[in-house]
Amino acid sequence: MNSKVQSLKAFLASVGRVALVEVAGTKGSTPREKGAFMLVSQTAIFGTIGGGQLEYMAIDKARQMVAKEACIEVDEICATLDVPLGPEIGQCCGGRVEVLIRLVDATLAAELVAAAEAEEAHLPHVYIFGGGHVGQALASTIALLPVHGVVIETRAEALEGMPETVETRLTPMPEAEVRNAPAGTAFAILTHDHALDFLIVAEVLKRGDTAYVGMIGSKTKKATFRNWFLKSAGGSQAEFARLVSPIGGDAVKDKRPQVIAALAAAEIMTALVVQAAESNAEHQVLQDKVLAG
Repeated sequence: MNSKVQSLKAFLASVGRVALVEVAGTKGSTPREKGAFMLVSQTAIFGTIGGGQLEYMAIDKARQMVAKEACIEVDEICATLDVPLGPEIGQCCGGRVEVLIRLVDATLAAELVAAAEAEEAHLPHVYIFGGGHVGQALASTIALLPVHGVVIETRAEALEGMPETVETRLTPMPEAEVRNAPAGTAFAILTHDHALDFLIVAEVLKRGDTAYVGMIGSKTKKATFRNWFLKSAGGSQAEFARLVSPIGGDAVKDKRPQVIAALAAAEIMTALVVQAAESNAEHQVLQDKVLAG
């Protein structure tokens, strides 16, 4: 598995002199938030601050700095761009962005890696059970997202060709992986076996701390699972109500794996964002109570 941290380390080790381009402040509508950054060398780029003319201007300035042997620093800042995102630069966001550009030394490089490691450690988890056509497509989709993807299979050949940024696990008992998943995990169940799907989904629904539980299939499969879950698996209607099936919804009548994967990924990310917002709100309420005494 190749993580973003490993990619960052490899980039810093291979490009020589490099500049950090960071969004230091924003006003109004902007492409990226404060803290977004990219690294720029003479020949390569890592990350993005939102694209468009703003990014082109920042890259040009960063490469001018990289080409020089030294720069004058003020409070560790080598250059500042204060850019209105209007017709003057061919963008219509309407906001304003302050960009800081500085050359990366060993200390700053270490700070960037440490920050990336901390961010990676707190990424939400997405467990995909099944490495078939839809599983492969979903793995490829979530590999582009800020999540820790895990594909779990009982068949070794089904794990071949998975994206290098997605973790793979081969196990004869996939339901055991459910029990060990972190709180807040999103689960997508789409194995080659309906009975195995049912077993895994039942195990997931026993947990009350999941962000999302989705199962591939038809309305008939969902109805069959419901009957088994309530009568034979000891499940409740409240638990069953948390199940999303068919995964990706049924509004779009397209069964191509890539389309199902795109729709499912949108569902999963929506659930994870909502969960994060609710968690932050709860934390703020608790913090306010503590401060209020």
